Amino acid sequence: MGQRKNPVLSLAAIADTIAPRPARRLAVPFQGRIVDVVTDEVDLGAAGIVRREYVSHPGAVAIVALDEDDCVLLVRQYRHPVGAVLWELPAGLLDVDGEEAHLAAARELAEEADVVAAEWNVLVDLLPTPGGSNEALRVYLARGLTPVPERDRHVREAEEADMVVVHVPLDEAVALALSGKLHNSAAVTGILAAAIGQASAWTTLRPVDAHWGFRRR
Repeated sequence: MGQRKNPVLSLAAIADTIAPRPARRLAVPFQGRIVDVVTDEVDLGAAGIVRREYVSHPGAVAIVALDEDDCVLLVRQYRHPVGAVLWELPAGLLDVDGEEAHLAAARELAEEADVVAAEWNVLVDLLPTPGGSNEALRVYLARGLTPVPERDRHVREAEEADMVVVHVPLDEAVALALSGKLHNSAAVTGILAAAIGQASAWTTLRPVDAHWGFRRR
């Protein structure tokens, strides 16, 4: 039997492409406050018809907020699904109808870290678990930070009630990520992307309103 040959592609041809296969919704066995579980029958052409179950998710944003000392803001929060207290970036769901993603990011930064930012850019886009969820997540870089006045600060509730905010030098945050002390995917990816961006004089950044094809509307 001949050896399978991999195609030869130029770097310009390597990019994720939105190309949904024909599918038929079979069921929605679970509908939750935030996410649903759906079952689809998917036609893969020559590969046949398969059944796939996945989590339907509204999407999310996260923020690498970098202060004037090149420290990144991390927040500590309990995450029940993994039974752990994690250090993460300020983040939140895209669950407000019609809200632009960068405005959602600004709102979450103010609510979770008590700061606002004067300068915003897109840092990196993620599909955290594409084999089991359609969640799309955009990580922003926020700079020019100023505190929210005490009287205007958001009253945090539930898991956010005892949230702790710390400022960690970016190079030390990279070390924490690479040493296995941080596990949140947005935090690890965002920190590493910020370090790469900083090393390249921020030439990797995209405009705050850069096209985001994978976001669900």
